[in-house]
Amino acid sequence: MTQPDLHTLVRRDGFDFIPARQMAAVLGPEAAAAWPVLAESWNDLGEDRFMADGGRYRRRRHAALSASKGAFVRKPHQPHYQSRDYNPLNGGVQRWFEPVTDATLANPAMQAVLAACDRMVTGEAGARDWHVELHQFRIEPEPGQTASPTPEGLHRDGVDWVFVMLIARENVAEGVTRIAGAGGDDDLDRFVLAEPMDAVFLDDRRVRHGVTPIQAVDPTRPAYRDALVITFAQTAPVGP
Repeated sequence: MTQPDLHTLVRRDGFDFIPARQMAAVLGPEAAAAWPVLAESWNDLGEDRFMADGGRYRRRRHAALSASKGAFVRKPHQPHYQSRDYNPLNGGVQRWFEPVTDATLANPAMQAVLAACDRMVTGEAGARDWHVELHQFRIEPEPGQTASPTPEGLHRDGVDWVFVMLIARENVAEGVTRIAGAGGDDDLDRFVLAEPMDAVFLDDRRVRHGVTPIQAVDPTRPAYRDALVITFAQTAPVGP
């Protein structure tokens, strides 16, 4: 899928699912070669200690960047903040997570993803500076239990654009991505990010998204779902 196709579909529908084969074509061969090293970095994430549901099933790293005319510059490490209007479960507090490593940010596959996202938002809004937040997530269900990639349910992130890419999916069932309109809970679409590089691009102003809980298929084996989430906002969120 070419970048103009993606731009057209997201502008029309508010979202678009990009299968791995098409996403790989967008990112290019250098990104494909660097992908294994990037994916390996998900094995070194810190525990999310801000789960209001008491869960200890989520690991993550976080980075804030500024983007201007295709150039990304890392900001000083800062907390992630969402108001309770957008995240009634975990919002309303400044959440500090371990930083994304410099090596992960510099990885050619990550740089290709950022460049692709920048082309998308620039095509829609024209030249503009962006506050960008990058999240590495790992969801690990315990044997016999479920774990939720989005414990807040169907939601908006309170930004302009959201990009979600699957990094790995090991020994888990379910994890269905749901897309719904701004009002009401009827799904506009449902699909599973099943293959590494499967991705979805969302206009956060127009649609809500969520992922159903996952569970281990074989309780004797490690189980996890790894995802990359990148958000673009015109202004940085203001915490309490």
